[in-house]
Amino acid sequence: MLLNNGNTTIKNSQNHKDPIKATQNLLLNPKTTSYEELDHDSRQLVKKTIEFFEHKGKEQLKHDDHERVWYADFLEFSKKEQLFATFLTPEKLGSAPQRWDTFRNCAINEVLGFYGLSYWYTWQVTILGLGPIWMSNNTTIQQKTAKFLKEGAIFAFGLSEKEHGADIYTSDMILTPQTDGTWLANGSKYYIGNANEAALVSTFGKFGDSGEYVFFAANSQHEKYELVKNVLNSQNYVAEYKLNDYPIAEQDILAKGRDAWDMALNTVNVGKFNLGWASIGICTHAFHEALNHAANRYLFDHYVTDFVHVRQLFVDAYVRLAAMKLFALRAIDYMRIAGPEDRRYLLFTPMVKMKVTTQGEEVINALWDVIAAKGFEKDMYFEMAARDIRALPKLEGTVHVNMALIVKFMANYFFKPGKYTDTPRQTEPANDDFLFQQGPTKGLGKTRFHDYRKIYNEYDLPNVRIFKKQIRLLKLLLVIDKPSKEQIKDFDFLLNLGELFTLVVYGQLILENGKLMQIDHALIDQIFEVMIRDFSKFALQLYTKGSTSYIQQKICTRMVKRPAVNKKQLDHLWETYVYSMKDQYTMNP
Repeated sequence: MLLNNGNTTIKNSQNHKDPIKATQNLLLNPKTTSYEELDHDSRQLVKKTIEFFEHKGKEQLKHDDHERVWYADFLEFSKKEQLFATFLTPEKLGSAPQRWDTFRNCAINEVLGFYGLSYWYTWQVTILGLGPIWMSNNTTIQQKTAKFLKEGAIFAFGLSEKEHGADIYTSDMILTPQTDGTWLANGSKYYIGNANEAALVSTFGKFGDSGEYVFFAANSQHEKYELVKNVLNSQNYVAEYKLNDYPIAEQDILAKGRDAWDMALNTVNVGKFNLGWASIGICTHAFHEALNHAANRYLFDHYVTDFVHVRQLFVDAYVRLAAMKLFALRAIDYMRIAGPEDRRYLLFTPMVKMKVTTQGEEVINALWDVIAAKGFEKDMYFEMAARDIRALPKLEGTVHVNMALIVKFMANYFFKPGKYTDTPRQTEPANDDFLFQQGPTKGLGKTRFHDYRKIYNEYDLPNVRIFKKQIRLLKLLLVIDKPSKEQIKDFDFLLNLGELFTLVVYGQLILENGKLMQIDHALIDQIFEVMIRDFSKFALQLYTKGSTSYIQQKICTRMVKRPAVNKKQLDHLWETYVYSMKDQYTMNP
């Protein structure tokens, strides 16, 4: 396919895929998406999940949301169809098609987000609760857990506390040793999803005598387990619970010492990846609904979608959403090939959590500017989307916490690339063993990444070229006047610098996946048009910081660039990808 974008001719690589079709199929439409890359059993189970929600219908979905109805119907469906058991039981503890396969898990992540964050949430906190169990060496609990899953059980992850949040250094859950070699657990946990009905709650604490960390499994129905309250006003049960002299035996212990500490962080590595996919699902449903409304609304002798500013808002929302999905899909590949010598996922995973979820907020903001008051109406899915999209950047570590992790990789990413062979897409039906064998969480400074310049140099597109200039200026700043010790302590300064770095990584994986999936280069170029604007915004913010040096200020002003604006390209994207989605999906009433 050839498209003249005004400055150069864009030519997609020629192979068996049609770039137009590949791009049109990028976003989820529950009524047409084929899931052809999944094996037969997985494909059928994803489609059955979609059928459950479409049969439930939008009216009942909204009623249950407004009345805060516990999602017993969904959990009963999961039990009947063995949804959680099939997707969340490791291969060694189950039988085909049971396995832990990140690629197909993200299909469910997206579908559940698409229909409602509450349904995704019970799946998500079950994943977190299972993490320590699957990572442990306690085969008795593992076998018991596999049986519970088959019976339709859900699970919970008891990490955070009311007074300390997720600061696991200062846990007040204490195990006091008894003369018979057992312990009594005392303490409380706060903001724990599923803790009202979880078959097992993976709970983090300390031994009272040694101060050593420990992970153990508690039963939410035990008489010494006190369910204090639901801290939210929603369909979810997000509990405060207390253990009051709760008896713990050796067979209840999942890990001790450093292993328990690593287990906590490694579980979050697995779980927080899902938050970006929930955002993608929410935004996609909201996009369908907003477009249908605007395209069929006639005002001032025009359809709303005839107005230039409305088209721009829709194109921007579509482009950001497509970028979110391209990045998150590519990050799956690095999760699945990870191993002791390849820990690149440690950068890409927090980015799916942090960058994709904050981009989700941008998508909803743009759509809301179009549909305005309609977005508040109780019968609209959008009402849920506008509320729930705000939650995802704030769960499993705030944006700030994840950015602090991301910037640790910046020096090696830019200046010490490692040698890796090209990574193909990882869509094969296989168990992701390494996710439960991640090992020690230290040594992040040793992580190496493949050279980002390779894929950037394969694209000769106007906005990619401009963005590469911005990257060079960022590297120039890091070389000529790198952040001082005082600036590194200034977290506000570091956050803005991190935003600039994050955009480079974001663009890298988008380009890689654009090539692998044969995405229309017009969309790729428009994604970078948006990214140039974002890069310029963050550069200007860094310029205004009180601690920014004179030289850094000068370089920041040079980073502010005008993207290559192309009306033909915008029209192509509007007609081919955005407006073509009109009336293609509406949830069953």
